[in-house]
Amino acid sequence: MQNRQNEIIIPENPVSHFLFTSTKSAAIWLIIRLYVGYSWITAGWKKVQSDSWTGDAAGGAIQGFVKGSLAKAAEGKDVTGWYAWFLENMVLPNAKVFGFLVAYGEVLVGLGLILGCLTGIAAFFGGLMNVSFLFAGTVSTNPLLFVFATWLVLAWKVAGWYGLDRWALSYLGTPWTRKSRDGVLPMNK
Repeated sequence: MQNRQNEIIIPENPVSHFLFTSTKSAAIWLIIRLYVGYSWITAGWKKVQSDSWTGDAAGGAIQGFVKGSLAKAAEGKDVTGWYAWFLENMVLPNAKVFGFLVAYGEVLVGLGLILGCLTGIAAFFGGLMNVSFLFAGTVSTNPLLFVFATWLVLAWKVAGWYGLDRWALSYLGTPWTRKSRDGVLPMNK
């Protein structure tokens, strides 16, 4: 532990360094990223092509989903009161908008993860959708995808190494660095 003027620096343990900082773990994150991305893009694409999500009857699927969740809340099962309020007062009246948001959001999260582009942000929004579905009383693969999304958010620096983040993050001002004999050098030099 080092103390720099009231700041305590706690050294990173070797496991978290390997998983969240070292590009040696990038292949692990690539596999997880592709699995989660494929799950999102296939679910989203089905919704985008469905009339009850984005077509003439847009919002119909969301209405059915919300009504099922509200029924669970009324029975005191799986859906908490505050989330039932949100579904009833925010989602249900705007079902068409939420239908488009969910369908295209799933596709965008899937694309971001598969391409490794803004991986941490894509994983965050995927996790947000997973937890929303969980709050609404739907289990399915949501717990597993939520855990993977959380890990991808934690590993944002290396999870997109085999993807567009390798260049995008450097361009956006988050350059990766590598150690040299003399110190630390930026990857883009």
